[in-house]
Amino acid sequence: MKTTAQYWNVLATNNANQWEEIEGSDGQLHQLTLAIDNSTGDYTRLTRFKAGANTKAFGAKSHTYPEEIYIISGRLYDAAFDLWLEAGHYASRPPGEVHGPFKCEQECLVLEISYPSQALS
Repeated sequence: MKTTAQYWNVLATNNANQWEEIEGSDGQLHQLTLAIDNSTGDYTRLTRFKAGANTKAFGAKSHTYPEEIYIISGRLYDAAFDLWLEAGHYASRPPGEVHGPFKCEQECLVLEISYPSQALS
């Protein structure tokens, strides 16, 4: 079962210390895990791309499990689709779908819900 939390404003300045830098991003990407099922690995996370962030060094990605993303604010360029994703864009990615690398001109906030428990073997 996923962890639970009472209402809290994850974007409030006093919660800035809850975010962690994504390793290898030189401070351009931060994440905040909102809920996780420690037995299955399923999780809900926010990822923040700072203005000018570029994930070219990480390359394109794919997962063996499905995931959903929703662009909360800003816009993010997905090179795999040659598409600018803007606030309101949603995708339900099937296992194996290639996405990224990403870049953004202004800060972008993305909600990600991932299901490692549904990984293809």
